[in-house]
Amino acid sequence: MTALAALVLAVVVILLGAAAGHAGELDPGVPAPTAPSAPADPTAPAAPGSDDGLSVEINGVNGAPSSAVLTLIGITLLSVAPALLLMMTSFTKIFVVLAMTRNALSLPSIPPNQVLAGLALFLSLFIMAPVLTEINDLAVQPYLNGTTTFTEALTDGSGPLQTFMLAHTREEDLALMTRAAGQPNPEDAASVPLTTLIPAFMISELRAAFIIGFVIFVPFLVIDLVVSAALMSMGMMMLPPVMISLPFKILLFVLVDGWGLIITALINSYQGG
Repeated sequence: MTALAALVLAVVVILLGAAAGHAGELDPGVPAPTAPSAPADPTAPAAPGSDDGLSVEINGVNGAPSSAVLTLIGITLLSVAPALLLMMTSFTKIFVVLAMTRNALSLPSIPPNQVLAGLALFLSLFIMAPVLTEINDLAVQPYLNGTTTFTEALTDGSGPLQTFMLAHTREEDLALMTRAAGQPNPEDAASVPLTTLIPAFMISELRAAFIIGFVIFVPFLVIDLVVSAALMSMGMMMLPPVMISLPFKILLFVLVDGWGLIITALINSYQGG
């Protein structure tokens, strides 16, 4: 009896489920499934240069260079700034003269190299201020405003710097570098390439620095000779003459305002060029 009752209950449950499923299929409130849509036709690829393609703009608003380009140019200039400072400005000449002055005083480490380099740097900025101002007016500002391209700004900016170097370069040094490069003689000063002008400018600067250094060495050499002769006459051959002559050198240098004279001579050497 128990098995029969369980079988009857199972049949009833199956019939009720079938009836409920059939009622759900006929229920008008249940939405019918939609048929799949047809596939869309493929579109043709965009032509090169059209507005639909990918493009990279290096300029900002109104044709001005973007901040990313300016950052890249700034980083590049910082990486080559030491070479530009040494090869195309008055820094090398000033530093060499100051170092020779220190050696003439028999003070190999006073002032230290950091002090001499700092003094030479700011003197170079003082001397190169008109050139830097002209470069800013002719090249930097027009490029930042978007009125010129980078190539045009580079050409316009190299003009004042080339004029400065030509004004302080000897013709003999230009001829030397031109012959060494196997190039024909330039028609005028403006047609001298920078690859020839820069080494010729460096040779002229070093020559002028050594001439100034020789003039500085002469009075201190006289003091060394006088002190050495006095020590020899007194039989004090074991006493180093530098120990006696050094105070007299420093005293003479202070009395004549040596640093002022040297800096004035360096600045005047670039006047009128």
